[in-house]
Amino acid sequence: MDMFIKVLFLVIFFGIMIGVGIYCRKQATNVSGFVLGNRSVGPWLTAFAFGTSYFSAVIFVGYAGQFGWRFGLASTWIGLGNAFIGSLLAWNILGRRTRIMTQHLDSATMPDFFAKRYNSKALKIASSVIIFVFLIPYTASLYNGLSRLFEMAFGIPYTYCVIGMAVLTGVYVVLGGYMATAINDFIQGIIMLGGIIAVIAAVMRVNGGLNETIALLSKQTALTPAGTQFRGAYTSFFGPDILSLIGVVILTSLGTWGLPQMVQKFYAIKSEKSISTGTIVSTVFAIIVAGGCYFLGGFGRLFGKMSADGVKPEGGYDAVIPQMLENLSPVIIGIVVILVLSASMSTLSSLVLTSSSVLTIDFIDPVFCSKKSLSEKKKVLFMRIFIVFFIAISAVIAIIQASSPVLFISQMMGVSWGALAGAFLAPFMYGLYMKRVPKCAVWFNFVTGLGISIASFVFNLAGIKFDNPVLEYFRSPINAGMLAMLTGIILTPIITLLFPAKDTDRTDKIFSCYKKLVTVPVSEAIGDDEEAASSPAPVKTVTQAKTPASTKQKPAAKSSGKKNKKRK
Repeated sequence: MDMFIKVLFLVIFFGIMIGVGIYCRKQATNVSGFVLGNRSVGPWLTAFAFGTSYFSAVIFVGYAGQFGWRFGLASTWIGLGNAFIGSLLAWNILGRRTRIMTQHLDSATMPDFFAKRYNSKALKIASSVIIFVFLIPYTASLYNGLSRLFEMAFGIPYTYCVIGMAVLTGVYVVLGGYMATAINDFIQGIIMLGGIIAVIAAVMRVNGGLNETIALLSKQTALTPAGTQFRGAYTSFFGPDILSLIGVVILTSLGTWGLPQMVQKFYAIKSEKSISTGTIVSTVFAIIVAGGCYFLGGFGRLFGKMSADGVKPEGGYDAVIPQMLENLSPVIIGIVVILVLSASMSTLSSLVLTSSSVLTIDFIDPVFCSKKSLSEKKKVLFMRIFIVFFIAISAVIAIIQASSPVLFISQMMGVSWGALAGAFLAPFMYGLYMKRVPKCAVWFNFVTGLGISIASFVFNLAGIKFDNPVLEYFRSPINAGMLAMLTGIILTPIITLLFPAKDTDRTDKIFSCYKKLVTVPVSEAIGDDEEAASSPAPVKTVTQAKTPASTKQKPAAKSSGKKNKKRK
């Protein structure tokens, strides 16, 4: 009976996902429809697509397990940072400007944006290669986290779990493209919200409730970490290692600003209302899901066993959350499996769609079809082929990685996240706001972002350690990713001052998109005089920097002829 409940949950879930893919296939016939949903995705779908692409099995299994073990309840700050920096600020700073400029440039991908914003085909090709290469280990980490839970819940071998998830995700993304992904993201997001609340409540009941569980965590004599003088470090406000905690918050929160699969959600925004609603919804979503995951992970030491080294848990960090859940009721375990399946598949679908579109539009088409561009149908066909290829290669890596004792989930994601965000965050953000950013500044970010992240990866893989505490701090993939991002943010304006771009006429034309005038109802802007305010359809002109280009223009109402004569 227990197994029947779990399987029933899965069958219903799989049926809904495939059904949505079939339903949306008619909207995925051209590049705009397949990649951006024809830029007509509403606020709730956009917000949930952003949130579900943000949080996956890497968060629930990998990061929550590792950082909950390392920082205790203070790891909740990571989730709050994700909500207010990674969601709220990202929408406010990037959302509107990204939507306006990318439509003005007719850009569907981040590499295409770099090419048209900085007038460089080389940047387009280089960034497309970076995205394709570094999204692969990110995707492989998604399989890893999910498959460990499947083994715990169903006893299914890891390899079969990976293959099953790959096939299911590939089916609905290939069929329905971005719109199928957005609708499924919304469904999966609802499951994630309800699931995380149910799981936290169930885990807290194991030890008698929230207060009792926190008291138990504080009282354990084994919870006195090296370097601290009090036993309750894992229930303290900032935990036992505040510097490392800050590094994780910055990487996982600010990093979203430079990840192509996240930024691309802003490309598809439908209207001004979508921005305001999406900002609120995605922030609340992040508070509940990310905050809940890290809060839950903070109790990992009550359920996991310490390994012989006295530092890591037995079975590694990725085993902490599965050990926490394995003795819960079959209904709760079924909810957990669907929760993590939803989180993983939503992120996986976003990653494979981003990677395939980038490889087709920004690499295959300009490099191999320079004389005659591919037709819309051929581009969509190539994207579907590359989706299958990308899913297959990342699945193979996930299966191989499972036997590696070195690269656990958070390491794989940290390297990918740090390299992508370090390379792209500064040139993308400043490209939306600063006219005179030169191409050399973009290349600088590409080189430093990749260089710092790859160096950290090599040092960890080779087991190299440093006596210098600063170098040792940045040897961590998490802290190296933070360094890569902050380096670009700080040095890009300096490079711009020293070597400003000189093609001012071209950039003026690009930034003219923020100066176009549109009209909005008086409910959004008050008229200039009483007569305007009392007219049948009062409007006021505002700049498009505050309203996306998709907002329909409404002609100002004309005064009646009689009123005009009377005024004369």
